[in-house]
Formats: sequence, structure tokens, C-alpha cells
Amino acid sequence: MKTIQRIQHSSAMHWVGNGFPVRSVFDYNGLGRELSPFLLLDYAAPHLFAPGKGKRGVGAHPHKGFETVTIAYQGELEHRDSSGGGGKIGPGDVQWMTAGKGIIHEEFHSEEFTRQGGTLQMVQLWVNLRAKDKGTPPRYQTLLKADIPSVALPDDAGSLRVIAGEFDGHAGSAQTFSPIQLWDVTLGAGKTVTLPVPDGHTTALLLLAGELLVNDEGQAREADLVMFKRQGDRVVIHARAEARLLVMDGEPLNEPVVGHGPFVMNTMEEIQAAFEEFERGEMGDLEH
Repeated sequence: MKTIQRIQHSSAMHWVGNGFPVRSVFDYNGLGRELSPFLLLDYAAPHLFAPGKGKRGVGAHPHKGFETVTIAYQGELEHRDSSGGGGKIGPGDVQWMTAGKGIIHEEFHSEEFTRQGGTLQMVQLWVNLRAKDKGTPPRYQTLLKADIPSVALPDDAGSLRVIAGEFDGHAGSAQTFSPIQLWDVTLGAGKTVTLPVPDGHTTALLLLAGELLVNDEGQAREADLVMFKRQGDRVVIHARAEARLLVMDGEPLNEPVVGHGPFVMNTMEEIQAAFEEFERGEMGDLEH
């Protein structure tokens, strides 16, 4: 069993653009240094938006050297990027954007969601790329709810959606550059599940709703991050109340992490080069 390393409560909420009220659960200058290949996680807890007319979100901005994974639980988001990728995602959908050698993108609430208003809930996770993959061409993957395998857990405990990786013989549809498992788990009140995870991998979970007892020792509440030591091959989760959680598991990259703003590379010289490439327009642009 992987023992608990720490349980971290998320920071206070702040706004990203005018559309995303998020809690910074971890970032590449803090706990993200212990969570390779995961760099950063922002969690937008349920937030009610009134009907509106103007765009809500974040305008065009660059990224380089990693991937962004956006999971929508409530509300609708629209994405557009300089690779030609883009689309709309709603509850249960995921977008997986590889920034690679450099990309420009924008993220807004969908026009319909803005007009009607409603509750937004989402997670954005940054996943690092190995040094050899940081120069890969940008790409965009839309993972619709219908295409994400959902597996019933033993003893009618709940369900697990395989966004990436594998669970009980079911493979997620996300294409990844390093071994990653990303699971969206729902547990009924009073139910327990044992989740197998590879020995030596980085493993963590974010509790989105409910209350958990983890490994019979750690108590987690909404917006808590549970980090595990890498030794061991399973974690045991008991839901004291109906719960929803995101399980992250990945092979550590064991490479230097140097990040500044929207870029994550291996050296400060590469960061400087990324800013120069962006200023020269080499990361493309968004045609309007």
C-alpha cells in the first residue's frame, strides 16, 4: 500500500481572466516539484454565473513545454488554438492540449452557457513533457464523455471513468507521451474501493465533493489534495459521504523543471528562448 505523504488543503480562490474562479491546488514552483510528471492543478469549484452577454474566460496566450488537460464537470467551455485545434466541451468531456514546441490558445465559456448562465465546475491539470518531447508539434484532443470508458466498481461501490491510462482492462482514449493514469471516480456513501497503482509512480488525488477516509488513516474533505509516497501498489479509499475524486498517477520524469509563467522547460536559457520565440510570432496566432 502507498502510504500518505501529506494532505494539503487548497489555497484561497482567485480569478483567471474573468471566467475562471480557481483554487491553485499545486504549481511547478511548489508541490508540483514533488509530483512529476504533474506540474500544476487549478480547481474551479462550483460557481454560479448569472446570464451575460460579454465573453468570459481568458484571451489568447502562449504555452510551451507541457500539456494542459481540462476536465469539465459543469458548464461549457470553448477552446481555440494556433494549431487549428479547438472545440466545445461540456459536463463529462475533456480537452487535452499538447503545447509542445509552442502554441497560442484561448479559453472562454461557450456562447450559450454565457447567455443562459449556470454553474461552472472544472479542473485544469498541467502535465510535463520529457526534454525530448518538448519540441513536439502542438496537437489537440477532444475526449467526449461518450468516448471515455466508464467502469463499474466492485460491490456496487460506484464508477470509474478512464480518461487516460488503464483500469481493469479498459483503456482511456487520451494519447500521452509518458505513462499516465487519470481517473474520474464516483463513490457511494459508505463504500470502499481499492485502486491498483504502479509501484514507483507518483500518485495523488483531488477530492471534488464528499468526505474520504484514505488508507484507514487520512481524512480528506472537499478541495483536499492527498499525496502518496511512491512505494507501494495500491490505495484504499472509503467514502464517508458520497464522493467524487480525480486520481492522478504517472511515471516520474526525473528531469529538471524550470518554469516561468506559461512556459515550462529544463533550463532558464530555454525559458528565455521561449519568450523570444513568442515575441517573434513563432508560436503562431489565432485568426479571427
